[in-house]
Amino acid sequence: MKKPQYTNDDLKNFYHYLVLPRLVEEKMLILLRQGKISKWFSGMGQEAVSVGITLALDNDEYVLPLHSNLSVFTTRNIDLFRLFCQFQGKFDGFTKGRDRSFHFGSKQHSIIGMISHLGPQMGVALGVALANKLKNNNKVAVVFSGDGGASEGDFHEALNVASVWSLPIIFVVENNGYGLSTPSNEQFNCKSFKDKGVGYGMKAHSIDGNNFFDVFEKVKKIKEKIHKDGKPHLLECLTFRVRGHEESSGTKYVPESEMKKWKSYDPIKNFRKFLFENTKIDTSHLEKIENDIRAEIDKSWNLAESSSFSNSTIEDELSDVYQKHDFIKKDKIKTKELRFIDAISEAIDLSMSKHKNLIIMGQDIAEYGGVFKVTEGLVNKYGKDRVRNTPLCESVILSSALGLSVCGFKSIVEMQFADFVSTGFNAIVNNLAKSYYRWGQNSDVTVRMPTGAGVGAGPFHSQTNEAWFTKTPGLIVVYPAFPYDAKGLLISSIENPNPVLFFEHKALYRSIRGDVPEGYFNIEIGKAKLLTVGSDISVITYGSGVHEAIKVIENNSISCDLIDLRTLSPLDKDTIINSVNKTGKAIILHEDSLFGGLGSEISSIIMENCFENLDAPVRRVGSLDTPIPFEESL
Repeated sequence: MKKPQYTNDDLKNFYHYLVLPRLVEEKMLILLRQGKISKWFSGMGQEAVSVGITLALDNDEYVLPLHSNLSVFTTRNIDLFRLFCQFQGKFDGFTKGRDRSFHFGSKQHSIIGMISHLGPQMGVALGVALANKLKNNNKVAVVFSGDGGASEGDFHEALNVASVWSLPIIFVVENNGYGLSTPSNEQFNCKSFKDKGVGYGMKAHSIDGNNFFDVFEKVKKIKEKIHKDGKPHLLECLTFRVRGHEESSGTKYVPESEMKKWKSYDPIKNFRKFLFENTKIDTSHLEKIENDIRAEIDKSWNLAESSSFSNSTIEDELSDVYQKHDFIKKDKIKTKELRFIDAISEAIDLSMSKHKNLIIMGQDIAEYGGVFKVTEGLVNKYGKDRVRNTPLCESVILSSALGLSVCGFKSIVEMQFADFVSTGFNAIVNNLAKSYYRWGQNSDVTVRMPTGAGVGAGPFHSQTNEAWFTKTPGLIVVYPAFPYDAKGLLISSIENPNPVLFFEHKALYRSIRGDVPEGYFNIEIGKAKLLTVGSDISVITYGSGVHEAIKVIENNSISCDLIDLRTLSPLDKDTIINSVNKTGKAIILHEDSLFGGLGSEISSIIMENCFENLDAPVRRVGSLDTPIPFEESL
């Protein structure tokens, strides 16, 4: 270990931060064996990586750790009482008992929580780095991956985007030789992770991750380079974890010779040795540091043990799924006729003008204007910083939108076709949808979804996949049928701080016209619209189904309540129930296939709330349970 120029106080401080997570882990191991906690994920032996990196950063620079990076949390001086409550799933933890171990973040400490799916944190870090770049604040983002997680597609997408966009970010790969138990030679087939960084056009480094000074100094130097050119770096830290991924995993998969070898590289043991050989800091100084830490650990644990588990009510749980948003109606009287597509374009344009922190991202949306020309001309008006073409990386782009939200930005992500959202499904249903409920983090993202059949686009460009998302708590799903609603609801979706899936039927883009208020106006999300009033039957539909229903009603002179849902989640149940209780009959129409479609849920709501007033069985009308064919005659 080299001898750097630090004061004894500096060195004692470094030792404090190195040994703190080790002592916490030793306490956790005892508590685990006593059955007082259920699980924790070990980073024992890898402390120098997390501590060195975190100390090299400013306290307001965001870090995105993994579940084994306890040292990131302790180095940011996280409250041990709350940490131990988190381990126990108690209300005073960081997620009110809603998430385990290290699946949490802390806005106060500039730490962004991960999810169990390894990889999505890479995209979130991109969004943070992009926010730093747009703010020109000279800050970097740091995101951790293991050698196993680096096999995920998100890792490769993130490196590509970071390089293409020249983002101020450090990708840290903790190479401990195993992905849980799978050895590195079964994870990747290159000599070093440096090769992967170079392959994506960025500077890459490989260092001894067990040498605190090497890590600390290297990150400081990388930061200096990023401040000069703003370009990303990959940092491989060679290290070793002396305990299993979790305690139940064990370490039997590690050859004894290898375990013995790596124990000799213990970063804390070697830091002590360095201090004894090169300074006047002796055992008594270190013992005092350790005893003070143990006392704080015991005090915090005793408080945590006496703390209560969550006594949350149903109302509390439901209220935390979505961030509260007070809708303020903005009316406009003067109208003009617009096509459906023009209404959407105007909504984006007006929102970009109103919200200076709004970014729109998507494939081919800048100079080309998107495949449907919805965003045509916006790049000339707002510039390429705010109207951003993206690589074909749906997953990390959706995740990056969350990162932007963490840093105070709004974002719109355009799926070129709603079908392509499947490659970013995880980012939506497991990250965007759950972040606010888990730890109060903003997810201020609107995802635009060109959807639907009828344009000869075949099975991979025509799916009506809204039902994929309506069952996911934390998501808002909007599906307008008219230009008026398209403009007003899209503006409201962008205003709303929660994640919104905004479906736009492609066949309506240029075929439907209507009077639309000029200028900026909005429509309250979650309110259906009664298009016609009648007594014989209730017809409940949305999107293209509205126009099909209108044709049938007009051609057959049917007296009915025609309900355009407009919003699918939250669903306007009251309008449905009141109508069916009045008419006694109901038809539910949607373009989606019948099995598992939204119509099944609406039918259940009617049966549960209107049964005594029904004069006939509820009828669902939808598509065949087949993929969407290309040929119109099929």
